[in-house]
Amino acid sequence: MSDRIEPIILDRVIDLQRRFAGLHSALECCYPIAIVQDEAFQIYDLNDSGEHYRFIQSAPTAMSIPEGVRAAFTLKAYDGRIACVVTQEVFDEPGGIVTILHEFVHCYQYSTCEMDLKAELEIARQAKATGDAMWELQHPFPYEDQAFTIPFGCFITISSVGYLGLVDRFQHQLKEALSKPDYEYLVWQEWKEGFARFIENRLQLELGLPVNLGGTQQPFTRVSFYAAGAAYIDLIEEESPQLVSDLPSLFHRMMQPG
Repeated sequence: MSDRIEPIILDRVIDLQRRFAGLHSALECCYPIAIVQDEAFQIYDLNDSGEHYRFIQSAPTAMSIPEGVRAAFTLKAYDGRIACVVTQEVFDEPGGIVTILHEFVHCYQYSTCEMDLKAELEIARQAKATGDAMWELQHPFPYEDQAFTIPFGCFITISSVGYLGLVDRFQHQLKEALSKPDYEYLVWQEWKEGFARFIENRLQLELGLPVNLGGTQQPFTRVSFYAAGAAYIDLIEEESPQLVSDLPSLFHRMMQPG
């Protein structure tokens, strides 16, 4: 087995989290970190004082984890707790700690409101009924259908200009053009991944690093919803800054464009 990472390296995460804790409540605390190594999770969590990370345990992944994973999900081996899941090279990447904080945003969403919001979605209820645990990653969205690509391409273009009313109009067009499950999927990704990208890019700007613009170009994919959601949230914040602090209300605003 490869050498385990030194907990002091993980303390860089705490340093950056504390620096930006006032930016949003999603960054007010750190979460467990699981490093995938040799088909096992090397699980770290804060010590009793909350000052440092410490090694907790090693546990088999029990499933195939892709190389270079950057994710947040619950760990059965750690009492079902939500954790940031990465591979070790993230600590050598420019902006790698920001990537971890991006995943902390997902941990916060899960811990505060995600499950309640999912319960409102037909697509999530259907997935639960059929045992489809991977719907967020694998939903067969019509990415190449012109009924989607034309208004969504306009959405992407206009959102970069900064006119919320027109962006809302294209969001309405998407709602009318897509089936209910597809529209729910679009908004879910815009909210969940878009908000994490929104926070990530705020951190990148504060640190003098390039913002993440992945997903803005065709062909559109699920990652395009990260970019669209982040841009949409930027515009919503300008008009209604309180919504960015209230994630359920932000989700409903995106689901029912103003």
